[in-house]
Amino acid sequence: HGAIPPQPSITQAQHPITDSMYCTMLGHRILKTALTSTARRQQSLFSKTAAPYNSSGGITRLGTEVLPTMSQAVVHNEIVYLSGQVDGTGEDVVAQTKNVLAKVDAYLEEAGTDKSKLLTSTIWLKNIERDFGAMNEVWCQWIDDNNKPVRATTEASLAAPNMLVEIQVTAAK
Repeated sequence: HGAIPPQPSITQAQHPITDSMYCTMLGHRILKTALTSTARRQQSLFSKTAAPYNSSGGITRLGTEVLPTMSQAVVHNEIVYLSGQVDGTGEDVVAQTKNVLAKVDAYLEEAGTDKSKLLTSTIWLKNIERDFGAMNEVWCQWIDDNNKPVRATTEASLAAPNMLVEIQVTAAK
């Protein structure tokens, strides 16, 4: 008596958006947000008055305001994990790689470390055959010669057609 009857669940026939469609729509929304707010994100990234750290349980999250789905960096147990950094503004892989590495430097500095303490790096290129040499030249000029991380480089479809390179790193503090 007085119990609330169970509500019928929404079936796929009643709600025809599949998980795949939802992820695609969410991905487009996130990509649109990312591409249309470049100036705001760059201002936030390089601003001395950026939002304070989001810290909980020994985990510090940086750059949480950039995209709604992820942090740009997470610090845990004296290790700094950066998300994949991209740039859609550079005209070629050289310009994009330079811009991405500037973002990497900025997030590492914000987390209290630098490229001399890199542990790992993963690089994704849209067209590895065409762009590997040019990207690698920029990488070699940027990397600390005495403290090279382990590295993997592969070809991948990136989040937007104008993105040519994505770089993710992990560093010690």
